[in-house]
Amino acid sequence: MSNGAEPIFSIQHEEGETRGRYLIQLDKGKAELTYSKAGDSLIIVDHTFVPGSMRRKSIGAALVRHAVEEARHAGKKITPLCSFVSAQFARHPEWNDVLNR
Repeated sequence: MSNGAEPIFSIQHEEGETRGRYLIQLDKGKAELTYSKAGDSLIIVDHTFVPGSMRRKSIGAALVRHAVEEARHAGKKITPLCSFVSAQFARHPEWNDVLNR
């Protein structure tokens, strides 16, 4: 990505009654960000997993960014319990509108 463009991944969303996850499936494995629903307006991100073979490719960041965009679009807030997601929020103050404080 020498042109400065961010990598584009196909992100799937699976959602159940109380939990959900965002997935990126590549040849080298599957990365995911999981969350719990807390009412109609809050999601609690509890885990992000990126296999070692997929690290350093901005995949985890893409999952978080996608969750933020989805939450913003749906008028929801995010509580980041996952340390990786917390670190991403610290790096992106422009996401504060969806951060549950």
